[in-house]
Amino acid sequence: MNVWTIRMGVLLVGLCATVAVSGPRTARAAEPGAIITFDPKVARFAPVPIMPSCATVAPVRGDPRNGPSVVLVKLAAGCRVPWHWHTPNEDVIVATGTGVGVMEMKDGKPLQFRPGAYASMPSHHVHQARCSRTCAFFSISDDTFDIHYVDDAGNEIPMDEALKKQAHRKAKKKHPS
Repeated sequence: MNVWTIRMGVLLVGLCATVAVSGPRTARAAEPGAIITFDPKVARFAPVPIMPSCATVAPVRGDPRNGPSVVLVKLAAGCRVPWHWHTPNEDVIVATGTGVGVMEMKDGKPLQFRPGAYASMPSHHVHQARCSRTCAFFSISDDTFDIHYVDDAGNEIPMDEALKKQAHRKAKKKHPS
């Protein structure tokens, strides 16, 4: 287990505790065969410390710290989650953001955001997401969630370094040499 997996576990403990004490929920942990409902209009989004601050998450089903889960991810206007991969397989279903977002994938066709757009990425598949205006997508993981940021060569790097590179690229675009 690496430091990012441990940090994700700490984050998700806090997120689940926040949701548990914050009042009524729209989704519930369920016994097999139970019905689960989720209303994004009343979902409680929280930041994820191992992701850019412009990304927030609302749990839908399962516990991302301990196994399969579904979460609704919201990216604020101008948000970009740098190149990364996950240990579990990940399915993504776009909820909002027609024409304002894209999920780029190494060795794959980009997913243009529009409600209902879908991508299935195997374990360790490198991808990134960005939105020019607020957008949201469901992220479905088939095992414990983690995130591993990578540099241009595909080598794992700390989140701080990935976000610094992102900020540097934005600054370069604003002030080209």
